Amino acid sequence: MITNSRKGIHLTENIIESGDPQARYDSVIEKDSKYVMQTYGRQPLVLSKGKGAVVQDIYGKEYIDCVAGIAVNNVGHCHPTVVKAIQAQAENLIHVSNLYYTEIQAEFAETLASITGMERVFFCNSGAESVEAAMKLARVATGKSAFVAAEHSFHGRTIGALSVTHKSMYRDPFMPPVSSETTFVPYSDAEAIRQAISENTAAVILEPIQGEGGINIPDPGYLKEVREICDETGALLIFDEVQTGFGRTGTWFCKEQFGVEPDIMSMSKAIGGGFPMGAIAAHNGINFGRGQHASTFGGGPLACAAALASVKVIREEKLLERSKEMGAYFMKKLAGMVRDDVVEVRGKGLMIGVEIKYPCGKFVDFAREQGVLVNCTSDSVLRLVPPLVITKEQIDTVVDVLEQA
Repeated sequence: MITNSRKGIHLTENIIESGDPQARYDSVIEKDSKYVMQTYGRQPLVLSKGKGAVVQDIYGKEYIDCVAGIAVNNVGHCHPTVVKAIQAQAENLIHVSNLYYTEIQAEFAETLASITGMERVFFCNSGAESVEAAMKLARVATGKSAFVAAEHSFHGRTIGALSVTHKSMYRDPFMPPVSSETTFVPYSDAEAIRQAISENTAAVILEPIQGEGGINIPDPGYLKEVREICDETGALLIFDEVQTGFGRTGTWFCKEQFGVEPDIMSMSKAIGGGFPMGAIAAHNGINFGRGQHASTFGGGPLACAAALASVKVIREEKLLERSKEMGAYFMKKLAGMVRDDVVEVRGKGLMIGVEIKYPCGKFVDFAREQGVLVNCTSDSVLRLVPPLVITKEQIDTVVDVLEQA
């Protein structure tokens, strides 16, 4: 055991018996450096196991995970229900493509329509793909090509999704974008959207809560007003719920928090309980025609098995309610930290941002050393998106560490 004597934080540190962990670590870093395109600013960790809200590195040291694969592992790492579902499906059918029907895809399509409250779905493999699909659907449904998006938005790194992603560091190396007709307006400013919509606007695309932009929460009436503006002008409304979906904010989807229904909704991250998957949902009358879009792996048997299992866990373990309860507890504890450099603690459910007066990289490094994983977004905002199964005791430890950073 290692103990932080200032706060009595106990974290297990066991050495893996098989093989020298330092040699294994060095080997991984060497191979990554030699063979992997160096696009990531990785933390100096080689992770090997995960259970619930805890991950373990190859040295056997445990970390409370408040990153959760970037808001992916909502039901926790390696939930046994999800693991068993993947194992059982892998024994029967792994992949056949969408040239054929499968029972499990039809079953999950029905389930997803039920929890989204929307009538039609299209399956893909990631968040960026779901945004691309939403943009294509908006164009084909309206016959128009322009988009309105928000400043500080993040919708993905593929070329189409970059067209509606605001931050210049993501966009500039790949200009011109696919859609040069995107107008960016301030977030939470409905009148700016009204002014930006033109006769050629296919859709307004928004994150109900901006994640990468710094856990930015809109004014209470903002999304309703945007809905009214879209209805008046004929523009479609797309919600990007890639990060906010599947219980992250305390409801199945964040749209429920604001009482607003989009025309098209993008989903990914937590949909598959850790297994890669994406989807869009749309209301009747907004559909792709045959051959207008496709995905070889979209809605594959393994992904649908994992997703059905994940939905089952969220329901049976009441993780929507738990997200609200643990989120309120977490934010109260964070707001009570004895620090003079915290600007604001904000969030919904277990999607929480702690804004600091300066770049927060030192918090990430200190927390990691103390056995807590967090990440920094928008330079000065600590993003806390742990598995929804995190306990109060684990939250207490996280807050104790952040208070010391």
